Amino acid sequence: MSTPKIDVHVVSSGILSDDVLMLGESLIKQLRIPSQQHLALQFGSFRHSVTVVPVPRYEGLRISQTLARRMGIYSGTPLRLLYQQSTRTLALGPLIGVLVSRDHSNQPDKPFGDITMFCRELTDACRSQGAYVYFFTPNAIGSSLSSVEGWVYTKGWHRLTLPAPDVVNNRLTSRKLENRPVVQQFMGEIKRRFGAHVFNEKFLDKSEVFDALKKDAGLQKYLPESHSLHNYTMLKSMCSRYSTVFLKPVRGSLGKGIIRVSRLGPDNWQASYATALGTKRQTFGSLVKLFSTLAGKMKTVRYLIQQGLQLIEIGGRPVDYRALAQKNASGKWAITSIVARTAGSQHFVSNLARGGTLSTVRESVAKSNLPAQHRGDASLRLSRAALDIAKGIDMYIPAHFAELGIDLALDTSGRVWLLEVNSKPSKNDNTPLKEGKIRPSVRMLIQYARYISGF
Repeated sequence: MSTPKIDVHVVSSGILSDDVLMLGESLIKQLRIPSQQHLALQFGSFRHSVTVVPVPRYEGLRISQTLARRMGIYSGTPLRLLYQQSTRTLALGPLIGVLVSRDHSNQPDKPFGDITMFCRELTDACRSQGAYVYFFTPNAIGSSLSSVEGWVYTKGWHRLTLPAPDVVNNRLTSRKLENRPVVQQFMGEIKRRFGAHVFNEKFLDKSEVFDALKKDAGLQKYLPESHSLHNYTMLKSMCSRYSTVFLKPVRGSLGKGIIRVSRLGPDNWQASYATALGTKRQTFGSLVKLFSTLAGKMKTVRYLIQQGLQLIEIGGRPVDYRALAQKNASGKWAITSIVARTAGSQHFVSNLARGGTLSTVRESVAKSNLPAQHRGDASLRLSRAALDIAKGIDMYIPAHFAELGIDLALDTSGRVWLLEVNSKPSKNDNTPLKEGKIRPSVRMLIQYARYISGF
């Protein structure tokens, strides 16, 4: 990543015309930029013909006020500079757009609700790396598809009309929003017309993930037996093999709607439902009766039926692990963090929203019922599994991902299992967020955006 980082200074249009840029003489020599000749200036989808004038003993770039306004740039913006000789294009960037579900114009201090602090953190990280980030919702996409009403942070949150970005990080939290025609059209159009990159471009279904990873012999060891649940025969078949099975909504998240089915005796079954207030239990005299209560739910919800696992526990509470896998500055998968999540009391799912607690892998293993002989390399085995699974998703699912939340578990024999993969991992689930602190996961996002955009 050798593209130089420069500060862009905005000067009055009376002093500098819109088609002239003033650039430090040493930078012109370093990048072999022809001066006093027509070049194409590029910033995201923005294109403009300019000539470059060298300035001795100066390190930055000066542009006119009118040009800055058209580009959405304010004075003092740090950006990377890239000159492409073959197309005579001087590119500034990278311009990163983060697509979020909603904004609140009536709350100027907290326009993105719970993720506002993450958006500030990303803005600070971009400034330090010479990237420009803005945040936008599906409603902010312009009819031309080459401009967007985005939010930027500079001494407070402001809305500006900005060019379509070089890189889009899709952080939409609803399939309904993601599937809106304007969103799909925008993502397709900017890739086609401007060579933009969109990552985490779609949600993952649980059945899609397990079906894809089954194709790889090397990944099968991580996969609990899983099938789409269509009928009683499948439920009976799985329950004859395992004393506990889990029914998981194919499109669920945050542990919502998970049902645990356990055999209590020869003709005695219990269904445990994960609810916000705790676990609700119901017993049945036969598996047929249990299935008939599920049949109503199955009309509206598709379920994956999965082998129950004997997870390690701390004080009777199951523990699982969230690994954050990200593509790095070289475009390769790496594991940024792994945290242990212990289920809250009265719960069998570990989500923080349901009273779960976070700890390090080492702490969780030390406090758990995992036998001593399996403790030493637990962290390494979890990392290796997460990395293998991230590469498998890339290979077998035709979409661009650069960040995955991979939920893993250890059973009491020390074996690593995959629970699910989330393509929109929460930003509060790896390390706690502190004002002014830039987490490695946020830095990695920008490094990858620079890698794919060439900056």
